[in-house]
Amino acid sequence: MSEFNSSLDDRRVAVVTGASSGIGAASARALAAEGFKVYCAARRIDRLADLATEIGGVAVACDVTDQADVAALAQAVGGRCDVLLNNAGGAIGQDPIETADPSDWERMYQINVSGTLRVTQALLPALEASHGAVIFITSTAAETAYEGGGGYCGVKSAERYLAGSLRLELVGRPVRVCEVSPGMVHTEEFSLVRFDGDQAKADAVYAGVDAPLVAEDIAEAVRWIATLPGHVNIDRLVIRPRAQASNWKVARSS
Repeated sequence: MSEFNSSLDDRRVAVVTGASSGIGAASARALAAEGFKVYCAARRIDRLADLATEIGGVAVACDVTDQADVAALAQAVGGRCDVLLNNAGGAIGQDPIETADPSDWERMYQINVSGTLRVTQALLPALEASHGAVIFITSTAAETAYEGGGGYCGVKSAERYLAGSLRLELVGRPVRVCEVSPGMVHTEEFSLVRFDGDQAKADAVYAGVDAPLVAEDIAEAVRWIATLPGHVNIDRLVIRPRAQASNWKVARSS
């Protein structure tokens, strides 16, 4: 545990799920740079420990699909949470509806939707007590359908409406409910996980694209939202690289 974690620590508190890589890790760094004490939550505790040491945060092993893990995360955080970044998620497969594996869809739903629900429920009392903000990382997959995206578009749409319903339900209470919807972001793991470790398929997603987004671009949006005045709510922020006009319209060099 970091030396910064003491009863005398009065820093603002942020919780980042899926913090072991990509957007989560970049956002944890960005929030720490703004003075937040960041609880870095993910399944891979080895990566989290290195990140927490780097930023003066706290590493918490947490599988968001496990209720006991989520309860332990909330207990570790305690009564203060100024920002919750619901980032844990991901895509599995890109098969058409005709041949898609239902177990892949069920796993995506458990991580992206049910897991997000568990974490939000567990930390909502601390968020309200702190007049905090919950930020959902969804995807432009929730904007419109595309071939091979039935499962991922579905779960990210469900997460979007989770956020929207929460915003309506909490109106008048001191919690901001915000959403960041990234387009094409080139991280080290997202597409590799989606294609079950097939590096060639993962690389093909970004082939010929001039400057896809990187994790730090999304982290900057998270940092901005997190540091806005308490009366300012960013309902939805869609971020794409200049080369991507829609999910299926991407400029590529030949």
